[in-house]
Amino acid sequence: MANSRKFLLLAGLVLVLVFALVYYGVNLTSDLGKSKSQVTTEDAGKKLSKLYSKISVTSAEPVKGQIDLDPVDVAASLPDISKYPITVNNTTDQFVEIFSSTEKSGTGVDGWLTEVATEFNKANIDVNGMTASVLVRNIASGTATDYIKSGKYVPDAFTPSNELWGEMIKSSGVPTVMISKRLVGNVPGIVISKAKYDALVEKYGSVNVKTVTEAIANNEFSMGYTDPFASSTGINFLLTALDSFDSSDILSEKAVLGFQQFQANVPFIASTTIQMRDAAKSGRLDGFVLEYQTYVNAEDLKSGYVFTPFGVRHDSPLYALGQLPQEKLDILKKFAEFVLQDKYQSFAKDKGFNQLEDYKPELAAVDGSLLSSAQKLWKEKKNGSHPIAAVFVTDVSGSMDGEPLNRLKESLLKGQKYLGKDNSIGLVSYSSDVTINLPIAKFDTLQQSMFVGAVNSLQSGGGTATFDGIVVALKLLQDELKINPNQKPVIFVLSDGETNEGYSLNDIKELVQTYKIPIYTIGYNANIKALQSISSINEAASINADTDDVVYKIGNLFNVQM
Repeated sequence: MANSRKFLLLAGLVLVLVFALVYYGVNLTSDLGKSKSQVTTEDAGKKLSKLYSKISVTSAEPVKGQIDLDPVDVAASLPDISKYPITVNNTTDQFVEIFSSTEKSGTGVDGWLTEVATEFNKANIDVNGMTASVLVRNIASGTATDYIKSGKYVPDAFTPSNELWGEMIKSSGVPTVMISKRLVGNVPGIVISKAKYDALVEKYGSVNVKTVTEAIANNEFSMGYTDPFASSTGINFLLTALDSFDSSDILSEKAVLGFQQFQANVPFIASTTIQMRDAAKSGRLDGFVLEYQTYVNAEDLKSGYVFTPFGVRHDSPLYALGQLPQEKLDILKKFAEFVLQDKYQSFAKDKGFNQLEDYKPELAAVDGSLLSSAQKLWKEKKNGSHPIAAVFVTDVSGSMDGEPLNRLKESLLKGQKYLGKDNSIGLVSYSSDVTINLPIAKFDTLQQSMFVGAVNSLQSGGGTATFDGIVVALKLLQDELKINPNQKPVIFVLSDGETNEGYSLNDIKELVQTYKIPIYTIGYNANIKALQSISSINEAASINADTDDVVYKIGNLFNVQM
């Protein structure tokens, strides 16, 4: 009897051991033949499902809204011009106001024109029997162009980074007279890591925009560039790339096809230079665009990167705008003569300007109407065969009550005009729980109407479970990608940044990193640092909406990313 019990016990142990071996064998072999990426993605999917299952998620009844079919009103979205600082005040009643690009009208190494204009005002320059002075306003070239073209605010003069903006303004019908082709020398370029630069030289024999675009099209080079609607270097690179595909006609079918093949392998288009540099620091980019004056003043770049010039020069031309009286034209001419003096040009070298003087423009002058057409082409073709699938995650907690929620709604209702019709969008809202207000669908007229209705119906109340909202957005996007795998996913979080319920950043950070989905954050009365920590996971931008230019900034963001 005892032996019988021992036998049964031993048999039981053998069965347990066999079962364990089979169980672990199945689990060990289930991943055989799969790439590390596949295994990681499957693990992420399991984790996402587990997180999602613990969230209280409801679906709202769809509500149609009245859509606005009028074109984008750029002037209405622009804030009062006082938003942009005056860095040099006029000292006399006889003066001209000059819009100046930011790399020369700021402070420190970016303050060359600020300091020279201050000297001009101190010099008591006589113009037609009266002492003249200048007022200089620091404003990015693309933004300044929007003010001038829209008629929102037209200064007496404009000195952008390059001539492309002047040509665009001229073609819009604003009277434009070039006072000086150059105030100070600068050059745009592609900044490439030394290792990648050497590899390109070895394969292609040289490095220029043509070889770079070819390498990108062949998926051999990972590069980012900036928004060609807002950035001088961005619009210059776009035109140079199109020219490399067909120098006889940058809008030809050949140029468009070349651009689409190239653009399909561009991983990153940045809203700002800062955002692009952060992406480069992460190691995701082999190269990116930058002006030489910025490059030469950045010690971290000079040691590990090579600068390759391209396109038209950035020589800061000076234009008179509108029907100016002769006395103002005379002041501008005197001012140009003053800043072109040898001592001020020598001083510019200390700031990083007036270098690479041997570089000759590899791009011929481009008519302003063609520039606008190139921008439109970029907007239509930049996503190529990979349309965007985006989920807007909106904070409707009690802390968003009143003005913050009103501004959030305004941002989405006005910003949605910048969303490309080939893309797909959805809307999620969260407080203590999460609501799917609008499932993901192509942004046609019906979806646009549903989107407007969903935004208008948002109401505040409850706690703030920001990361629960992001988990639901991730789940919606992963489900969408199973149906339409060719899409590029993106998330926009609109919030005050204060999370007091649900999951934490640590709970979802690994998931976001695995899926590599950029999360753009827009803060309303917000803890901006908290939102930046979310966006920084995959080098996305973060916007402070507590400013009167929020609609303009969000429009630019959507224009680039959607």
